[in-house]
Amino acid sequence: MDILNKALKQGRTTLSEYESKIVLASHQIPVTRETMVETSSDLIPAAHEIGYPVVMKGCSPEISHKTERGLVRIDVRNDTEALNAFNDITSGMNGNTGAVLVQEMVKGRRELVIGLIRDPQFGPCVMFGLGGIFTEILRDVSFRLAPLEKRDALEMMNEIKAHKILDAVRGMEPVDRDILSEMLINVGKIGLTNDTIKEIDINPVIISGSHPIAADALVVLQPTT
Repeated sequence: MDILNKALKQGRTTLSEYESKIVLASHQIPVTRETMVETSSDLIPAAHEIGYPVVMKGCSPEISHKTERGLVRIDVRNDTEALNAFNDITSGMNGNTGAVLVQEMVKGRRELVIGLIRDPQFGPCVMFGLGGIFTEILRDVSFRLAPLEKRDALEMMNEIKAHKILDAVRGMEPVDRDILSEMLINVGKIGLTNDTIKEIDINPVIISGSHPIAADALVVLQPTT
């Protein structure tokens, strides 16, 4: 892939969120609608195209922990708030190369995580579990070696302790397990067809209605030998 080759030639070991989602989308993984802006003059047209409210993030391959660095603004509702957020974010990037990602605000109370790790012995392994802030706290995850078939993906969903979160609960629709299965299968395919990808972290996968959507993503690279 051109994005991967370009990043490796630049000596980078990570893709930006924007680049990571381009990789995911090219493998039919649903991602948020978004655009990158580098100047305040481009911001307002971009925000109008996406449609308020929007999420705004500092976006750079050098920055992986955006929230901890105060580079994320959610529920931005108008031009004034967008311009203020843009100025705050660009000031907080402290000279890191990059721009501001303007992203649709996906609403959903359930958050999942999908990932990929490349085991030195077994190769690419797909991970699924409870996402958001609970990923590291609860570590409620399931793993499978790639390639996955649909039955593997469905089994992974049932193996996590919080599997009932995928059902109809508290007035929320059941998660579309067909779409979720395809996401898990396709993440495995990405790992199998791209030796330069070491890890993929899609967190959170927000459930909007019944549909899972990748709201944030990070692809980690390794040079080929």
